[in-house]
Amino acid sequence: MSKRLRSSELCADCSGPDPSWASVNRGTFICDECCSVHRSLGRHISQVRHLKHTPWPPTLLQMVETLYNNGANSIWEHSLLDPASIMSGRRKANPQDKVHPNKAEFIRAKYQMLAFVHRLPCRDDDSVTAKDLSKQLHSSVRTGNLETCLRLLSLGAQANFFHPEKGNTPLHVASKAGQILQAELLAVYGADPGTQDSSGKTPADYARQGGHHELAERLVEIQYELTDRLAFYLCGRKPDHKNGQHFIIPQMADSSLDLSELAKAAKKKLQSLSNHLFEELAMDVYDEVDRRETDAVWLATQNHSTLVTETTVVPFLPVNPEYSSTRNQGRQKLARFNAHEFATLVIDILSDAKRRQQGSPLSSSKDNVELILKTINNQHSIESQDNDQPDYDSVASDEDTDLEAAASKANRQKSLDSDLSDGPVTVQEFMEVKNALVASEAKIQQLMKVNNNLSDELRIMQKKASRLEKQNSTPESDYDNTPNDVDPDDPGSSRKGRQRSVLWQGDGSVPDVAEAHTVPSPILPSTEDVIRKTEQITKNIQELLRAAQENKHDSYIPCSERIHVAVTEMAALFPKKPKSDMVRTSLRLLTSSAYRLQSECKKTLLGDSGPSTDIQLVTQQVIQCAYDIAKAAKQLVTITTKENNN
Repeated sequence: MSKRLRSSELCADCSGPDPSWASVNRGTFICDECCSVHRSLGRHISQVRHLKHTPWPPTLLQMVETLYNNGANSIWEHSLLDPASIMSGRRKANPQDKVHPNKAEFIRAKYQMLAFVHRLPCRDDDSVTAKDLSKQLHSSVRTGNLETCLRLLSLGAQANFFHPEKGNTPLHVASKAGQILQAELLAVYGADPGTQDSSGKTPADYARQGGHHELAERLVEIQYELTDRLAFYLCGRKPDHKNGQHFIIPQMADSSLDLSELAKAAKKKLQSLSNHLFEELAMDVYDEVDRRETDAVWLATQNHSTLVTETTVVPFLPVNPEYSSTRNQGRQKLARFNAHEFATLVIDILSDAKRRQQGSPLSSSKDNVELILKTINNQHSIESQDNDQPDYDSVASDEDTDLEAAASKANRQKSLDSDLSDGPVTVQEFMEVKNALVASEAKIQQLMKVNNNLSDELRIMQKKASRLEKQNSTPESDYDNTPNDVDPDDPGSSRKGRQRSVLWQGDGSVPDVAEAHTVPSPILPSTEDVIRKTEQITKNIQELLRAAQENKHDSYIPCSERIHVAVTEMAALFPKKPKSDMVRTSLRLLTSSAYRLQSECKKTLLGDSGPSTDIQLVTQQVIQCAYDIAKAAKQLVTITTKENNN
């Protein structure tokens, strides 16, 4: 990163102090709360990066800083600067506004609807206007005036515009002039560094010719940004482009004996896609990698009390209205791939990207992105088991969907394990590419930080709950949660009976928390009881994460058993069939994740999974399960606190 931000800098959307995120394509710095809304809009609206915890190409960060410091935000708030806006009651958000609906509505209007951007006078032929703007952009990029170019792009100028008279693109012009920040801006808006001009030269050729070697090297990096990002996600390193290495690809066990029929069919369809459709699929996977990596940073940096109650979670890729509904469904289903499944898909894409660049692509077929996504979904058993539920929502920020998707993973785990055991990647080869799962250590650190934060806020909430119960205690509002108490909605059910509904026998099946014939109950346990059980869970998760950090793999199983007991006791506090959908989905996530955790931890036994079991891959799955358990417990604390205080 270049120079650190000054403490005087403010969020572009609400003017809050010390913004810690950047919207790369908007040239602004934003605070945590506003960033949560940006994330829910999707990368086609705003591409967010954390200023400290995300790796930055130095010139890309310098580009964003330059835009911010030169008033790029006024482009998106042009009409709000007009005194008439104040008179009409239109104003931007302020730090005291609630995230929902105040900040969210303003941010959507500002970036999604472009409600405050300066409008050009209407013309009969819009294409002429776009062409004129693109020609202006073509001329402007030879200078260092970034905000002028951003303004033109915001009005509809095309970053990849090919000038019919000049015979080149804006990126050729910027490269010839050595304008590296302009090149960064153009690339963010879709300029292709591989485009040749009328003489057959690329922008990098002109950069080298002009002695702009840093720019030339950066243009090569931009050209391979998609595959570099996918490779870095898997193994934490990038190809050495300077020495002619443009791909890092895992070694695949490509023997037909190791491939199931579904896997072979999926691979064949992937290879038979046209280049255009393959690029679409690769871009979708790129967006999912970005979502997962941003989630990891989000997890490590947020105030988690605020995160649950105020800001928006992004459980899967938000809807892009420019894509078909089938493509949007396929994009969102990528979130259901576990770490091993998703890595296998990424490896297949990297392999085919290299094949397409260096070899002769297979003949194009009638297969399309929708078909390949469907096949891959079937291969990895990620189709939804509830056909009555929609595959995606018009607003991709519903935590219920995330919880249900995570909960249903456990119901599929047995079939996934059997599929993966005969998958196309051997454990040894997979782990060589994963480079000992460098990311696992970072994930452990993040989760331990989250767990510490959760423990702290639980103690605070417990004190508040105790005070509230003392103040508001009445016979009607007291809930008796003693171990031998009877469920109010089911006089014949004892605590032991309730426990049976959430216990499992380890045979691969996870029972639903609620029994179908039970009448839904609106009654929830006391906040204090839920907090007490959650503290037990988080304490045991802390111990498990510490064992993972210290490579004490023999501690996994006893830790998972203690977590299982704590989860069972917590689930037993709730009615058999809670009335609240959020409670049901949170309980389902809690219990199924505990089951998955036990299943993963058992793989550390040599006799359970065989000598080829890779402990690093198991550790990554264990960490994910622990996160899901902590997330579900935290959600239950939030729900019960809110309901009991109403």
